Amino acid sequence: MAKVKGGLGKGLAALIRPASGSEDAKPGGTAAPSSQRAAGEIAQIDIEKIRSNPFQPRADFDEDALDGLRRSILEKGVIQPITVRRSTGGSHQLVSGERRVRAAREAGLRKIPAYIIEVQRDEEMLELALIENLQREHLNPIEIAISYRRLLNDCNFTQEEVAQKIGKDRTTVTNFLRLLKLPEKIQLALRKNQLSTGHARALVAVSDEKTRLKLFDRIIKKDLNVRQVEELVRSLGEKKIHKKVFRLSAPVESAISSVEERIRRALGTRVKVHPRENGKGEITIEYYSHDDLDRLLELFAAIEKNNS
Repeated sequence: MAKVKGGLGKGLAALIRPASGSEDAKPGGTAAPSSQRAAGEIAQIDIEKIRSNPFQPRADFDEDALDGLRRSILEKGVIQPITVRRSTGGSHQLVSGERRVRAAREAGLRKIPAYIIEVQRDEEMLELALIENLQREHLNPIEIAISYRRLLNDCNFTQEEVAQKIGKDRTTVTNFLRLLKLPEKIQLALRKNQLSTGHARALVAVSDEKTRLKLFDRIIKKDLNVRQVEELVRSLGEKKIHKKVFRLSAPVESAISSVEERIRRALGTRVKVHPRENGKGEITIEYYSHDDLDRLLELFAAIEKNNS
């Protein structure tokens, strides 16, 4: 699909020029037939003639929030007009305002104030719908990530161009896109607000899916905060490194054990050798009291004296 160029990054304000003094946006305003309205003006249109937006990024609608919006509409009307484009048969296709349409329909309204804009191509419709929802609607993290991906794939934007159009930095776009790598179970929890974006970003750093799911279950069960999850992920990384270091052949392991035993007998305390893949390593010498530390220091001093 060809890349859509133009001023869509500025949102609907770049396309809409409502007529001055128009009363159509008010709940009690008298509207001329929408067929007589020019694109860019506001009209009261039939709710039943509004077609859904096939490019709508929102997939989850909170019923309590919708009910609150319905009550508000019953009391004060629809304060902010929806946005539509003309369709066939005198109908209109929704660009943005899905929640307002649903709530108005549940409130029993027959008409709703709407900006009518001129959008010719589906590519332009897609871009406009995605960007407007990203700027205006309270999308969950997965809906945001999917919207970014559609701008990349369907509109052929780069991550930098997406960031510019939505007023974010490129790192933000990248971090949201990474959420789509998470298992479906974790993505669903993000959709339902059972998991924060911070938790999810920490889980993205875990490469193994089974480990991710185990950590997710632990987060839910123990109600872990983001910092606790980050510490868990960090500790997993450290364990993985140590596990890799100690994958030694049987003869090498036997030799290391022999070295540890020789040093233990010489120093009279527990000693641990930590080999690394590059041939280097560390030796850990334990002591159990200040007196024990003094004993070791005297022993080292004697060894140093004998070697001088």
